Amino acid sequence: MKSFKDVFENYQWDEVKNKLEKVSLADVRYSLQKKNKTLDDFLNLLSPAASQELELMAGMTQMLTQKRFGKTIQLYAPLYLSNECQNICTYCGFSLDNNLKRKTLSDTELMIEASVLKSMGVSHVLLVSGEANKIVGVPYFQNAVRKLKPHFSNISIEVQPLMEDEYKLLHEEGVHSVLVYQETYHQDVYREYHPKGKKSNFHFRLETPDRIGRAGIHKIGLGVLLGLEDWRVDSFFNALHIDYLQKQYWKSKFSVSFPRLRPAEGIIEPNFIMEDKDLLQLICAYRIWNEDLEISISTRENEVFRNNIVSLGATAMSAGSKTNPGGYAVDKESLEQFETSDERSMEEIKTMIKKAGYDPVMKDWDSVYSGF
Repeated sequence: MKSFKDVFENYQWDEVKNKLEKVSLADVRYSLQKKNKTLDDFLNLLSPAASQELELMAGMTQMLTQKRFGKTIQLYAPLYLSNECQNICTYCGFSLDNNLKRKTLSDTELMIEASVLKSMGVSHVLLVSGEANKIVGVPYFQNAVRKLKPHFSNISIEVQPLMEDEYKLLHEEGVHSVLVYQETYHQDVYREYHPKGKKSNFHFRLETPDRIGRAGIHKIGLGVLLGLEDWRVDSFFNALHIDYLQKQYWKSKFSVSFPRLRPAEGIIEPNFIMEDKDLLQLICAYRIWNEDLEISISTRENEVFRNNIVSLGATAMSAGSKTNPGGYAVDKESLEQFETSDERSMEEIKTMIKKAGYDPVMKDWDSVYSGF
């Protein structure tokens, strides 16, 4: 059965890196004026040379985003279910080798957390957990979705990679979107970041979006952990992955997120520093290349950046986020997966978006439209 692995193996990390370094300003300008953009154009817009045209790219990004999505920003909030994890990941606060108090929400605690989110006006909730199949496996997720479905119009998940039949079960329960990040596409060093646990299997994770697509999930979210390896090369491979998936699973929608390494218990320092202007260039490159791609900005980013990105490509933002299980009410002191940077409340974020001339949207989709 064909998968992204077949495409991925035709590309080499160092070759992509060399291509990026050789892009000229003329190449960038040629890509900018083309009507139909290709992956080669995306590579040009990612290049160091393209930073010279950032102002032009930002203007194009604003125009294209408004044309496709209007002046709206979808708001959502994460609900962390558990910090149990059987993986050792050198950049994550939930890593197995971190000596911390582990917590998994009970049914009662789950509904207490949900009630707080509802009081904030949240209608789109993202369920997040560490990767521990026995403690927080598919039966746990099924139960959580069943309990939350009557209270939220849109339920997404960001959990361990699952099998196709397991994604189908969750799809039937009412899961709208699945987010899964490769973290880095640099296969040669991937194991150094993931020395133990199921996550150390590079190719199993690489083929996860294929299993999600075959399961008929409405939306698939991808991204890389910015700071592990060269962000330009990693982002090219992420776009390559999206390009393949859009052609293979054309009924699904796609989104991209931009998690930059943030402080957390026991993590490494970023190997590659990504400045705000670099992240803006990356967002612009994605939008100019792919007008239909949804672009999500989390509370990892600071207030100033998030204020400005509202009109420069973002289509979705998290707000009022807590990144620890029980963080909204049940156990506010449990360990976070990472520190948030923008700690403003949902109401403050809504006010900021309105002041920018955009509409904050709490609900733009309902499970009834997909026959759930």
